[in-house]
Amino acid sequence: MKPIRRFIKYYAPYKTLFFLDLLCAIILSAVDLAFPQLLNILTGGVFTEGRERILSVLGLLAIALVVMYLIRTFCQFFVTSYGHWMGTWMEKDMRRDLFDQYTRLSFSYFDQNNTGEMMSRLVTDLFDISELAHHGPENLLICSLKIVGSFVMLVMINVRMTLILVGVTMLMVVFALVRQKKMQAVFMDNRKKIAAVNAEVQDSLAGIRVVQTFANEDVERKKFSLANEAFKKSKEHSYMFMGLFHGGNSFFQGLLYITVLISGGWFIANGTLEVTELAIFALYISVFLGPIETLINFTETFQKGFAGFVRFLEILDTEPDVQEKREALSLENVVGNIEYENVSFSYEDGVPVLDNVSISVPAGKTIALVGPSGGGKTTICSLLPRFYDVTDGRITIDGRDIRDYTLKSLRRAIGIVQQDVYMFAGSIRENIGYGDPDATEEQIIQAAKDAGIHDFVMSLEQGYDTYVGERGTRLSGGQKQRIAIARVFLKNPPVLILDEATSALDNESERYIQASLERLSKNRTTIVIAHRLSTIRGADEIIVIGDDGIREKGTHDELLRLNGTYARYYRMQFETIEDLDRMISQQ
Repeated sequence: MKPIRRFIKYYAPYKTLFFLDLLCAIILSAVDLAFPQLLNILTGGVFTEGRERILSVLGLLAIALVVMYLIRTFCQFFVTSYGHWMGTWMEKDMRRDLFDQYTRLSFSYFDQNNTGEMMSRLVTDLFDISELAHHGPENLLICSLKIVGSFVMLVMINVRMTLILVGVTMLMVVFALVRQKKMQAVFMDNRKKIAAVNAEVQDSLAGIRVVQTFANEDVERKKFSLANEAFKKSKEHSYMFMGLFHGGNSFFQGLLYITVLISGGWFIANGTLEVTELAIFALYISVFLGPIETLINFTETFQKGFAGFVRFLEILDTEPDVQEKREALSLENVVGNIEYENVSFSYEDGVPVLDNVSISVPAGKTIALVGPSGGGKTTICSLLPRFYDVTDGRITIDGRDIRDYTLKSLRRAIGIVQQDVYMFAGSIRENIGYGDPDATEEQIIQAAKDAGIHDFVMSLEQGYDTYVGERGTRLSGGQKQRIAIARVFLKNPPVLILDEATSALDNESERYIQASLERLSKNRTTIVIAHRLSTIRGADEIIVIGDDGIREKGTHDELLRLNGTYARYYRMQFETIEDLDRMISQQ
């Protein structure tokens, strides 16, 4: 019942429309129930009173029936159009809540879940939920009224025949409930399988350049075919269940008519039922069976929608790994002193990445992290904006644990330039402006100038309105990198993280971007991850990170004189052993 209660809450903003929809549903039911009863009254009274009496009533009867069915037409229009509007608005609200939850979830959630599956929950599942939101209350009310109303009328015609009818109907209901329970699991499996198809499509299309580079289209087709085949089999399974379900119900409906015909003939033969009463009884059976059939068919909509809503709640109920304290403070007037105090960290697999690491970064200084891949350099940087939380120890900014600050204020104080730059599918202006959505045109242009990208932008036909393509496919790596730097210039954070920001660039682009980064780093507390050691010679401190933690600390010159791990890395990149020995001896 808990999911149902939470589902009902989404009706609250639209309760006026909801109740109008139900009112129209009541009128629809009343009209459908009234016609057989009106026919019963006319055939049992007025239509037996002679020609003149019948003709005197027909005009008023025609007008009344036209008015009645005009009202019914309006109600049907309202239920079909505005009722669907309500379902669409609820779908919009659910999609908003789901997207909001996605933006709140920690990096660890996205590490473990596929984008295609998340898209499936955001689109496919919610469509089925909106259909349930519209048709659910309306169908339940209309069908309940028709079933109860027609049952009362049937009892008034013949109690014993009605009891026989109820007996057969109960067998139909039991059959439907048993099959419905089995169908719920089948429709849930459908949801998982289509999510897998979406995940495969998203993965293949996102990597289409790699696919075509390796001429592996057949590999991707095979992977997609497996997911598609699994979905097909799941759908076949569900349609088999639906076939048995609807076929069984069709049998019971036929059994109802057979029961009425045979029992009706018995009662007529015994003089306890009139032929006209049997005809009216048959009309009410149609009214009685119609909503039962509707409810039975509605079980498919219900199962799909409910399965989707359960998957929807699974995400809404997922707690982010990184939680914000209720009494969290806003990080203001940042000086920029950063301390990693005995920090340890491991991912969910339990394998330790950092063990008792302590690093001090004085305000306005630049430290560089170097070392082999997998040593934990990027993890050290990811812990500072709390993309993940430390397993042990603490990290402070200006002497206070970063967990005491609100996530928004903490992350606003930190600018990050990464090797893998993400460009949004929009214009250059929009991508630079992402650093500060309230920035003026002049501020965006100044940020571009600071990043050394302004002249290039102005050389384009559409200037800052140039469309960059999905993930910036119309730009070179260096151009994307400078736009990313301009974005951080615009953000103007007191703390800066440069995560291998030039390692994927050619030498010429590196020189341009290194100059931009030096301007960006000026008077900011900066942490640099670099594989190209030429970019960090001027760092205030270089920390060498290995699999066993921190191996060396010092300036560029100090580490060369130490002739340890850093000197070996430097030698591999730039010098022969003799050149390095000569330089050390001269120092």
